[in-house]
Amino acid sequence: MTTISSSTEAFKAVCDEHGVHTVELAVADTQGHLRGKRVPAGRYFDSVHTSGANAADALFVFDMQNDLPDNEFVNIDTGYLDCHFTPDNTTGRLLTHRPGYALVFADTENEHGDPHPLAPRSVLRAQIERCRAAGVDPVVATEMEFFLCTPDWQPVQDHIQYSSLTDGLEFEPVLHAMRSALLGAGIEVESSNAEYGPGQFEINAGPADALTAADNAALFKSIIKQVAMQHGYRATFMPKPWEEQSGSGMHVHTSLSDAGTNTFAACSEGEPNAQMRAWLGGLLEHAEALTLLGAPTPNGPKRIRPYTFAPTHVTWGLDNRTVLARCIAEEGSSANRVEFRSAGADANPYLLIGGLLAAGADGLERSLDPGMLCEGDMYTNPGEHAPLATDLAGAIAAYSGSALAAQLGDTFSRSYVSIAEAELPLAAENSPDPDAVNDWERARFIEHS
Repeated sequence: MTTISSSTEAFKAVCDEHGVHTVELAVADTQGHLRGKRVPAGRYFDSVHTSGANAADALFVFDMQNDLPDNEFVNIDTGYLDCHFTPDNTTGRLLTHRPGYALVFADTENEHGDPHPLAPRSVLRAQIERCRAAGVDPVVATEMEFFLCTPDWQPVQDHIQYSSLTDGLEFEPVLHAMRSALLGAGIEVESSNAEYGPGQFEINAGPADALTAADNAALFKSIIKQVAMQHGYRATFMPKPWEEQSGSGMHVHTSLSDAGTNTFAACSEGEPNAQMRAWLGGLLEHAEALTLLGAPTPNGPKRIRPYTFAPTHVTWGLDNRTVLARCIAEEGSSANRVEFRSAGADANPYLLIGGLLAAGADGLERSLDPGMLCEGDMYTNPGEHAPLATDLAGAIAAYSGSALAAQLGDTFSRSYVSIAEAELPLAAENSPDPDAVNDWERARFIEHS
């Protein structure tokens, strides 16, 4: 059994069956990087599975290089307090690419025993509960692009062959190992393909409830990087490693379920139903603020340029890859959904999905209307649709003080903005060209994105 466990007992049975000697207790930091503790399996099931573990809350204010920018909530004066990891044993799964290891995700509490306001899993959980209060369960799937690189961070190819089944056969062993490792960790893999960049690939994960989808996406990145290294390569989710090439995005598909039925299914052909329109209206209402959650560094907004397959304006349409929100709205289809296309591959999946749920829930609560659908080339003819920020300062301005920031929590949002703001003087000094991607930028982001 290699799927996600349903209980502590099921998780232990899987670990015993497969000779697991170490359980990794994992949380995602604000950058989406998995951190935590490695615990001997015997000790884990004797005590840690209920007692949990502690770590410094500094992990929620790290930048990409583990520096600690000034933060009003976590700092030297507060003493970098311990926070507590409480295992969510229903998330336990094997790491088949590293025999003998298993992993379980944890929720995080602060010193008062409350959900930690800076923990990305806490932010997402609050928005899931908000959706459930409206009578629906969000269903989420992610598509993430990445570049496969040499050990010195050069792309493994110098040409593009999108979705080729002939070209690049020499990379299939590592891609097969990646798919196998994801499946072994209980992540549904739908397909993989070469993308529109030299050495760029995409692996699509199947849909799941929102929390599982975020857990899977965070683990997905970790597994891709580890398997690449096991095969003598490196993998990066940096959104724009080379200015002349395509960037890497994280597309997020959302729909809503009521008792297992997709509530977006009851569409007329090509026309979203009322609930889908309200959900979509919320995404568009908060799209400008959402940009910071999808592009939290100086590099991320550099994807947002015309003719890059990243959207540039707040637009929606049907099967149109020049819009921000691409809607699958087929009559009676259980696969109907909204694809949000602006985020970079380095986005924290918990925060991005949490932001999308907050925006969509607001749309449901206020019956927001998305307006007329957009057809044709939205790069050349965006009309009066609002532009998305094309630099980090613009993304920060759109998020700071926004309704979305308030919905995600004042403490979280102020802390999150302060981490992003600390990047601005560094970029101004070391990478001042708003379109160029230089060696400083790659050195700062390519390995850890």
